[in-house]
Amino acid sequence: MERPVDESSGDAELLGAVAAGRADALRLLHQRHAPWLRARLRRRCADADVVDIAVQDTFVAIWKDAHRYEATGADAAAWIWTIAARRLVSALRGPAHRWLGGVAEPLPDVATAPSAEELVLLGIEHGDLGAAIDRLSPELRVLIQATAIDGLTVRESAKLLGIAEGTAKTRLLRARARLRELLT
Repeated sequence: MERPVDESSGDAELLGAVAAGRADALRLLHQRHAPWLRARLRRRCADADVVDIAVQDTFVAIWKDAHRYEATGADAAAWIWTIAARRLVSALRGPAHRWLGGVAEPLPDVATAPSAEELVLLGIEHGDLGAAIDRLSPELRVLIQATAIDGLTVRESAKLLGIAEGTAKTRLLRARARLRELLT
């Protein structure tokens, strides 16, 4: 018989239950993580609808991919944040997003204008920096993405990737140096 999940269950335990198809575990994860994800994503994107889409897509991805989470070393919240940050970028790239469409629209009001971070994320994805990041080795690229793009600290990134913090710092220095070379 499977152990019941409740508010005292840890995130790793809940992800294991989600991987086993338990909707109640996903509901608990959503209650626990959606509020802070929404708040953090709102700092990156001024459009509340896009943020809501990204949060919803995050939990759909968790439902489908919870079996990929490995509880050995990676913090579940960091793993979830990585998914959310990527879902935000995907939502911003989607054809439904008004800032990427080719149709002229009236000037937006300030409350719905794209944030600077939103525009930077789009520029990274489609500009020279994105191409340079793609040319980094996988172990360097993942650290740049986790720290510079996803907004994780070096400590959070190291924990997420299951490597020592000192190793993460060294790789991050190498990644930055390599990016300088590629961009000059």
